Amino acid sequence: MLGWFRALLPREDKFFDLFEAHSRVLVQGAEALERLLAGDDVERRCEEIIALENQADAITRDVLLATRKSFITPFDRGDIKDLIQSMDDAIDMMHKTVKIVKLFEQKSFDPLMHEMGVVVVEAARLTAESVPLLHRIGANVQRLSELTERIIKAEEKADHLHEAGLKDLFRRHGRGDAMAYLIGSEIYGQLEKVVDRFEDVANEISGVVIENV
Repeated sequence: MLGWFRALLPREDKFFDLFEAHSRVLVQGAEALERLLAGDDVERRCEEIIALENQADAITRDVLLATRKSFITPFDRGDIKDLIQSMDDAIDMMHKTVKIVKLFEQKSFDPLMHEMGVVVVEAARLTAESVPLLHRIGANVQRLSELTERIIKAEEKADHLHEAGLKDLFRRHGRGDAMAYLIGSEIYGQLEKVVDRFEDVANEISGVVIENV
């Protein structure tokens, strides 16, 4: 009965525009991170990610403000806040990766780090494909389920790359260059956390689907 009543009321669809805007920033950030890890103009890519993180923060603030001002929201206010926060956490972790890169003045990266960057792009693009489908959840349940499962598989791939990367670091530096091992392990750890945050986004999307179908 409540669902039928809410269906008759006007909805604040600007939330979907904000979600989609944030997802586009996530893709841009992920692509910049992947290029950074390929060694492509590292300083410029760092600055791009910092600027994109600021854009994402502004969108997140708009979403949180809208949840307070809107009479009707497309789904539960708590779910809206959790979803946008999980999305924002993903680009925050990209920014933290940049901080490590800048702190230790890294200009080149291991091939497995770049592979993790490719996985970050994959997860970001899957997120950007998923978010618009929330506008019509009932019609997109199957596709949303497929996309969130692919994000989770991307996270599993990142876990394997992280483990392989640490083993490679230890093999090359573990007994001779402790600083190289430390810096490399920090970068691998941050990259793993980036993809972990995309898994959080997938879980939030799945929760929204379950509660609104």
